[in-house]
Amino acid sequence: MSLTLTEIESITSDYFAASGGRAVDIYFRNSFLLDLLMNRQAGLFERPAGGEKIRVPLSYSDSEGGFFTRADTLSSDDRVTINAAAFHWKHAYGNATVYLTDEVAAAGDYAVVQFVTQKIETAQRTCSGWLASTLYSAAGDEAPTLTGLRALTSSDADKPYGGIAENDLVAGDGTKPWQGVTIDAAEVMSLDVLQALRSAAKVSDGRDGKPNVAVTTESLYNKVSRILQVQQRFVTDDGVAQAGFAHLVYEGMVLAADDYCPAGHLFAVNTNHLGFAIHQNGFFARQPWVDLAGPAGRAMKILWHGNLICSNRKAHACHANLS
Repeated sequence: MSLTLTEIESITSDYFAASGGRAVDIYFRNSFLLDLLMNRQAGLFERPAGGEKIRVPLSYSDSEGGFFTRADTLSSDDRVTINAAAFHWKHAYGNATVYLTDEVAAAGDYAVVQFVTQKIETAQRTCSGWLASTLYSAAGDEAPTLTGLRALTSSDADKPYGGIAENDLVAGDGTKPWQGVTIDAAEVMSLDVLQALRSAAKVSDGRDGKPNVAVTTESLYNKVSRILQVQQRFVTDDGVAQAGFAHLVYEGMVLAADDYCPAGHLFAVNTNHLGFAIHQNGFFARQPWVDLAGPAGRAMKILWHGNLICSNRKAHACHANLS
């Protein structure tokens, strides 16, 4: 059996529409953090229509203000309080190819439909896999991969992140609000490590001033799981991690394992200042099937355009040498 372009398009449309959108879940099944930030949109979530870069406004200093008396003249000077990070667009794809010889080898209509949907699922997993793996990347602004968490927390004060280097942004009190926070000391995973990392990324003592999510490897996660008492493991997480991923809650911070987290690493992030910007036409958008130019067959691509974005770099931290 050989499918026409109309038939293979119909199978593809039916696949994505069936089972209450369950097909879309394939993109987010393997990574806790990708699911949290992109699928459930628990952090920043922007859908820009375009532009040369993705612009994210930042607040890094105070405006003029203070106490005054009746005789005082109040300053109307405008400090430069708002700057903006500029994140490059990153692009990912997954490819599905169906050769005519493979269609002929499939026995009957049902087998052909299964064969096509299997190819689509592989394209989906391929595209999301690239995103999940580079979510933790140390690559900088100019790299083709996501500007990931190791770039976000990099302690290199001269390396730009979001177009701004740590040394390029100094607040009125002399502090550097665009500082990357990484702890390199060799330590054994413990509750003390969790507490120290959360404090290292504190931007205020308020409710949203500390990281609310931490991700690490499965082996490091299991160490914490064995330490915590049963009553400590199941403190409410306000729905942050209710998507089938194993997780703990410690002092108000969700801790979860992510298969894509690099070995020896623990990341503490504040979802009030971290998330995704995804192009309005690039949220796993699929192209129509087209005939191959060479071998007999057809191909379809799933496209994603966007990047991981941050509005307050100091609100996140990494511990990079844990065992």
